Amino acid sequence: METKLERISDKSAHMPMPEFTSLFHLIDAEMLKQCHKELDGNKAVGIDEVTKEEYGRNLDTKVTDLVERLKRKAYKPQPAMRVYIPKDNGKLRPLAIACYEDKIVQMALKKILEAIYEPRFLENMYGFRPGRGCHDAIKVVHRKLNNDRICYVVDADIKGFFDHMNHDWLVKFLELYIKDPNIIWLVKKFLKAGVMDEGELQATDEGSAQGSIVSPILANIYMHNVLMLWYKVIIAKRCKGDNFLANYADDFIAGFQYKWEAEEYYQLLKARMNKFGLELEESKSHMVMMGRYIANARVKSGENTKFGTFDFLGFSFYCGKSKTGKPWIMPKTSGKKFRKKVKAMKEWLYRHRDTPLKLIMKTVNMKLVGHYRYYGVSFNSRWIANFWFQTRELLFKILNRRSNRRSYTRAEFVEMLKYYPLATPKVFVSLFQ
Repeated sequence: METKLERISDKSAHMPMPEFTSLFHLIDAEMLKQCHKELDGNKAVGIDEVTKEEYGRNLDTKVTDLVERLKRKAYKPQPAMRVYIPKDNGKLRPLAIACYEDKIVQMALKKILEAIYEPRFLENMYGFRPGRGCHDAIKVVHRKLNNDRICYVVDADIKGFFDHMNHDWLVKFLELYIKDPNIIWLVKKFLKAGVMDEGELQATDEGSAQGSIVSPILANIYMHNVLMLWYKVIIAKRCKGDNFLANYADDFIAGFQYKWEAEEYYQLLKARMNKFGLELEESKSHMVMMGRYIANARVKSGENTKFGTFDFLGFSFYCGKSKTGKPWIMPKTSGKKFRKKVKAMKEWLYRHRDTPLKLIMKTVNMKLVGHYRYYGVSFNSRWIANFWFQTRELLFKILNRRSNRRSYTRAEFVEMLKYYPLATPKVFVSLFQ
């Protein structure tokens, strides 16, 4: 199976306009069993409540039946179960949980689509891609703002990107390379499967529900065609000065040397999004003066270098000073994310205040290390240390509410931390590598 997918990737990488006419046969018993093996059995179940363990009983029989249904076009994915998780702004983000058998087929489809599109995606795309992550996107933004002649940044936000991808356009994008109608049929089946929301079946006439296995690659294909190629072929060629675009899923940042180019890009971007059924969130989209190049120029002319800031992937970028006192664009934990993380820690501690101390400290340290691994980047030592401090103070308050009388004086609390020390803040990611 891997050899076949590798051949597809090689063809996609080395042909200007590859065409794949025979792909559906790859979704055979061998691939489906491999997908079953790779799936996480601890994930939430769909509306049929079938777990990985249950599906694994008589696996050969079930997979054989599934392959036959796929061949006869009798396979029909069940509606996904919709659940909601809180967002930073207080609203709820809808997620879709597919049934286990549908997860298996989605993973097989994902493997095929990734084999075709991974070699074709541009280097400045970082979301949901093998070997790439948030820190790679943060590094490139940091490098561009400090090393290139960037003076203006456009921070744009798409309103409900995953929910509003146009199905017709998505199919057209897929058909550029995929000439196998059976694969297109399968994609359409998942797009139109619907969702169960509080017992009510809702049609899915647009979008690809977040939470499904195949949704990230479909979103990347949509963004690749709507934004990334358009920027490379149209916008970048128009620009006279330095410019860049960095994308992670539906988040993206563009930088320009000249103000008029940034303004023109923003106006063209709105029209481009509208053409493909998307809309910019005007209240969250803005242009800000930003970049070491313009900061140095303002220092030389005696002007203020206190610019605005913009947020990207949980970090706020601002103009600070290097060790030598020169302007430098740096990231720090965004205030919104910091408050959310502190609130989450507080709520967890209150819910588990009666848990044995040893277990509390073990979990708190796991949470701290997880926080450091993401937010522990160059220049952000102060903010991860602040998170450590806030956690320590919350812990002291919570432990003193475990009984009617105070459990610890401050001195006793400090003594306890010698036996159960809190994980020390640490920078895990260097932005200079």
